[in-house]
Amino acid sequence: MIAVQDLTKVYQRTAKQMKEAGSTEKSVYAVDHISFQCKPGKVFSLLGPNGAGKTTTLRMIATLLVPTSGKISVGGYDVATQSQEVRRQLGFLTGSTQLYDRLTAAEVVKYFADLYQLDDASFKRKKDELFTLLGIHDFKDKRIGHMSTGMKQKVSIARTMIHDPSVVVFDEPTSGLDVISAASIIDLIHRCRAEGKTVLFSSHIMSEVDLLCDELAIINKGKLVFEGSLDQFKALSDGQSLTQTFIQVVTQNN
Repeated sequence: MIAVQDLTKVYQRTAKQMKEAGSTEKSVYAVDHISFQCKPGKVFSLLGPNGAGKTTTLRMIATLLVPTSGKISVGGYDVATQSQEVRRQLGFLTGSTQLYDRLTAAEVVKYFADLYQLDDASFKRKKDELFTLLGIHDFKDKRIGHMSTGMKQKVSIARTMIHDPSVVVFDEPTSGLDVISAASIIDLIHRCRAEGKTVLFSSHIMSEVDLLCDELAIINKGKLVFEGSLDQFKALSDGQSLTQTFIQVVTQNN
C-alpha cells in the first residue's frame, strides 16, 4: 500500500524568479497538502496537466525528493525515516531514467539485480519472465546506445521489475512506444494487479486510464481536485468522453 497524508513540497523562489513570474510570492507550493491511498491489488492513476505536481509527488514517493511536510508510507515504511526499506520493495519507472549506453540489455538488468542482491536462481527466473513478456530476448545482447526509444523503455521496465517489487510506480510507462510495445506494458500492469501488487501510474492517455485503473486522483496546481473510483469519475461525464471530463474537472478548479 501507498499512503500519502497531508503531503506538501514547497520551493523558495529567488528575487529573479519572482520578477520573471511577476509575483511577490516567495514560496511556491509544487504540492499543496494532498492525501490519497493506493491499495494492494488495485491500479491507482494520478492525473493532472503538465506542471500540476504529479511527477514531484511520484518522486517523493520514490524517496528521490524530500517532502516539506506531511507523511508518505510505502508498504508500512516511512519514506523519510526508512528509505532503504522503501526502496527494497519499490519499483519506480520514469521517463527521465537514463541507461548506460555501453551496456547491453542483459548487463543492465543484471546490474540492478546485483544491487538488490538477488540470488542466481531468482534472477534467472525473473529475467526470463520479463524478457519474454516484454520481447527483449531478440535484443538482449544489443548495447543501449544502439537501441530505439521503445527498446530502451522496455529495458528500463525490466530493470524496474527485476527484484519483483510489491509496489510499482509507473510515470508515463508507454511514452515513446509503438502500439504493440505499449500493449505489452499494459499486460504487465494487469499482471501486477493480478499478483496483488500496489500499482500507481501516471498517464496522459485517457484510454489507458479507462482500460487499467480502478481508482484515480486528479491534481492541479499542486492541489487534489478529484479522488474516487473510475466509476465515480465516469459518473461526472454526462455523456462526454473521459478526456473532456478531465478537462472539465481541471478548468473548474483553476
